[in-house]
Amino acid sequence: MNRNRTAGTAALLTVLLLTALAATLVLTMRKDGYFADPAGLSWWYAASWALFAAAAWALRKVPARHVVPLVLAGAVVVAATGLVAGPRTSTDSFRYAWDGRVQAAGISPYDHSPADPALTHLRDDWLFPQGGTACAAPDRAAVADGTCTRINRPRVHTIYPPVAEGYFLLVHALSPPDARHKALQTGAALLSVATAGALLLILRRRGDPRNAAYWAWCPAVPIEAVNNAHVDVLAVLLSVAALGVVAGRRVAGGALFGLAIAAKLLPAVLLPGALSGVRRVRDSVAVLLPAAAAVGLLYLPYVLASHDSVFGYLGGYAEEEGYDDASARDRYALLRLLLPDSWALPLVAAVMLVVVGYVMRRGDPERPWSGALLVTGTAFLLMTPGYSWYALLLIALVALDGRWEWLGVAVAGAAAYITARALGDATGTVAYALAATAVLAGWALRSLAPVRSSAARASSQPPSEVQQGGQ
Repeated sequence: MNRNRTAGTAALLTVLLLTALAATLVLTMRKDGYFADPAGLSWWYAASWALFAAAAWALRKVPARHVVPLVLAGAVVVAATGLVAGPRTSTDSFRYAWDGRVQAAGISPYDHSPADPALTHLRDDWLFPQGGTACAAPDRAAVADGTCTRINRPRVHTIYPPVAEGYFLLVHALSPPDARHKALQTGAALLSVATAGALLLILRRRGDPRNAAYWAWCPAVPIEAVNNAHVDVLAVLLSVAALGVVAGRRVAGGALFGLAIAAKLLPAVLLPGALSGVRRVRDSVAVLLPAAAAVGLLYLPYVLASHDSVFGYLGGYAEEEGYDDASARDRYALLRLLLPDSWALPLVAAVMLVVVGYVMRRGDPERPWSGALLVTGTAFLLMTPGYSWYALLLIALVALDGRWEWLGVAVAGAAAYITARALGDATGTVAYALAATAVLAGWALRSLAPVRSSAARASSQPPSEVQQGGQ
């Protein structure tokens, strides 16, 4: 009776915390503070993360039979909070909408920038508002006299890979003419819930379904995947599917990795995890060849239909973000605290080679996500990206592997993107330093756990048994 009462209390507490989380997220989405009040917005983020942590902790005491429906219901409610307002902290989805519209007109999205006069006939008042008042907003860019656009970097070509472009076209084709931002947000909400479902399917067979809540209830999902409608959520779903099948079906897993890479490129960092513990060359080829073939085949139709490069502004974007220059902005922030700027890039390359080699040689082939999390998380800590939505992939890996301490990297990304606007670039550096400390502390505690268990078992044995064991 007491056990049932305790279980019921845990379930009720979890539901109450989820309700509070959803309410806080709605208020967070409603607050338009990215430009006007980033410090205030940061407090709403902090409250959401605190409630998320409390709900995930309370779920630990919920009976197993209630976990799956509770996680899935929470995923639906949390994702829905991202639909209550237009995109708040990113304008990337406006480029998605434009690329879908351009393709629907039979034009390659790689051939023209949004500001190109050749595409003037495709413009409307939503993506290309006119007049002094409309163009005075801080997130607008001028494209002609009296005309501006919501699309960022309107004078450069798109950088999104073919699966992402196909998704943009599909959403455009299925949406009513006046859907505007809601179409992409709704698609992203469905993808985020589908990802939660995929995680539950995998974890019911090879893990703890409770860990799926690390994705399903994480505040970054409704904020970045749904409200800002970042296409990363599509890449995450495909990556989770790839990691779920690659251990038993390498060719199918490799093809899914190819789809994921052709959605956002970033999932390429998961390939060492997919090759965890592989000893034979043919097993590696069975993953890498289908992945490369899928990427090539998916790009091919766009290559044939385009007059310009299908990589668009990708090289310029990498240069703009400072990945090829360690002295630029806040890139490689943790390394630059300790070492000269010129050492950062070589050291990143060296450390990543060591980590990748370790994962491929010593990783668990039955848990490819474990090695993938180590490689991805290490890359994040070394490169300290300033865009919080990049961490969506890492959050899904945490859900698969259960090492919740890596979620601090996602928090650091949000601090670098939002809080740093109010407190300065050093905020992101401090946040990533704290995240690295949390990861190291988690590693130490997990390493000590088997030692403590052995010591506890030894101390519980009768003296005679201890003596016999030592003889």
